[in-house]
Formats: sequence, C-alpha cells, structure tokens
Amino acid sequence: MRVGLPHMGNIYIPLKALFQRLNVDYVIPPAYNQRTMSLGVKYSPEGLCLPFKLTLGNLIEAAELGADTLLMAGGYGVCRLGYYAKIQEQILHDLGYDVEVVNLGVSERKLFGLLELIKRLANNAPWSKIIPAFRFGLAKLGALDRVERVVQKVRAVELVKGTANKLFTKAINAIDQADDYATLKQVQTDYISQLNQVDKDAEYKPLIVGIVGELYVVLEPFSNLDVEVELGKLGVEVRRRLFISEWTKFSLFLNPLGVDEMERIHKAALPYLKRDIGGDGWESVGEKVLHSKEYDGLVHLAPFTCMPEIVARNIMTSTKENIPVLTILCDEQIAKPGMLTRLEAFVDLLEHRRRAGNNSR
Repeated sequence: MRVGLPHMGNIYIPLKALFQRLNVDYVIPPAYNQRTMSLGVKYSPEGLCLPFKLTLGNLIEAAELGADTLLMAGGYGVCRLGYYAKIQEQILHDLGYDVEVVNLGVSERKLFGLLELIKRLANNAPWSKIIPAFRFGLAKLGALDRVERVVQKVRAVELVKGTANKLFTKAINAIDQADDYATLKQVQTDYISQLNQVDKDAEYKPLIVGIVGELYVVLEPFSNLDVEVELGKLGVEVRRRLFISEWTKFSLFLNPLGVDEMERIHKAALPYLKRDIGGDGWESVGEKVLHSKEYDGLVHLAPFTCMPEIVARNIMTSTKENIPVLTILCDEQIAKPGMLTRLEAFVDLLEHRRRAGNNSR
C-alpha cells in the first residue's frame, strides 16, 4: 500500500511524521503548480469549485508517483465536499489509475474514525505505536501554526520586507526535519525568537485585516495567490481563526475551548443567519460580526460557485457592523495582477477610513 494525500498548506509535514513512525509508504505529491491546476481543470466537471480541481490534480500527480490509496477529506450537509472522494475516484479510474480514494469523513466519528483509518493504513499496527505517532504529528502541526502566527505579525512591521517569509521557510524545513519532541520544541523556540528579533518599525501601527471564508482557499496559499504575504507587503497585519491545528481540535476532539469559540461565532451570526448553510458560510458571517470592532477590514476568500460563501457574501454586505469586506473569488481564471490591484485599493480605503476616524476600533 502506497498512501497519497493532496496538499493543504503544510499538512504534509505532520502526516509525514505520522506515517514514518508507522512504516507506511507515504507519497508526497508535488507542491501545487500550474501543471496541477491544468490537470484538475482538464478532468473536472466545469462547474465544480477550485478545491475540487486542485485536489484532483494533486491526486493524479500522487497516482503518477505510484500511490494506490489516496486520502481525501469528506464533509456533510449541503456542501459538495461530501461527494468529492467518490467523483474523484471515478475520474481516476476513467484515466486508467487502479487506485482507491478513501473518504476522510471525520465529521461522523471524529477522532475514533480517524484513528481506525490510520490503523488500517498502518497494516493493523498496535495502538501502542499509533497513538504516539499521532501525537507527534499533532505536535508538529501545532509548532507550524505557532510560528506562522508570529510571522503574520512580523510581516506587517518588518523593515526589510520578506525577512519573515524567509525565516518561515527555514522554520518549516527545520520542523519537518525534527525527529523528537526536544528538537521540535527547540526549533519552535529558536525561530520564534529570531522572528521577534527582526528589525521592525516600532512607530508604525499596522492596519488589521481578518481573513475569513472557505477553509481550503483560506489555508492553501496557492489557491489564494499568497494573499496573506501580499497584505504583509502592504503593511497589513493579517489575522485568521482558521489554522489546521485549531480545525483539528474542533473537528476531532470537540475540546471545550474549540466548542466555545465556534459557539461564540455562531451566536454572533444569529441576527442574520440562524443555521448552518454548509461549508464555512455560517462562520464567515459570524466572524464579521464578532470582530467588527477589532479589525479594520475583512478579506473574504471563496471558491467561485461555492454556495455557502455566496450566501455569506450577500449577508455580510447587509449587516449593521461598520467594517469593509473585500470578497475574492478564487478559481483557475484569477490573476495575480488583478488581485494585487484590488488589495492595494482596499488597503487605501482602510487607511482613509482610519485617518477620517470612521472606524470604531
């Protein structure tokens, strides 16, 4: 069995650590590139969203490298995510690949369902091996996200633009190479310290922009054309709730802190949206309401044709909360120059509002 999984941010790093400890042959497909996009667009039904097309392209690339068991996240409710795995498996079979696409439906059995799947992939390895391997993967995931939170703050105020990004790239590689808890903790501490020591403009008070929207296009930089990096270049501090480690806690463990945060977001959305509409639409509305006095503006990322985010987009323009929202629809037609022009205009608007004292923050 050779296992493959499409990219989403840096999730391949904790999965690599997990599978190495369980002696599972894990195939890491190429990082997203134009070929990945072209493959996905070529073989996908035209009306499907960018996450479907990109993940399909990456699954094809994994199959080309010899993966025969492909993992694909599943979902429930009105979002089409629940159908991805089955449709993608049919497409791969039509292309001649003898593969099984396994639906990672963590929505149903949470942690227990995922651990049972890992046990199957690991040739029925004992729990005494699976649990420690899983915990170490989670530790790497947490380290990646903790470093990235610092990067988001430093990008906005660094004197030499790009310094934080270079350190983050090195941190990602070091975390990937760390083979025990002590080394992992040291790497995390060292790179956070280096980021904190980057030369900064102490007088500058950056605009604060929240990133909301559909999980995949928020977390995968290729799909959103590195919007967070580009905002950092414009002197904007980015904040987002969605990190893979936080999503994992809520989706797998239902830990009290995660539940409380989601309940706060859903409660905030209630004046405008009273139920789950699938995907992350409910959360997008709730985050605008919840953070309207904390952020200068919001960038709302949505795959083109994504119904939950279309609903959220229409509601967000009608709420009483006085905070501008820039919606960026992500698909294979999006071009970086156009996106940069929109971001620059949006930041100019936010700066004008701040100077005029129109923001209640």
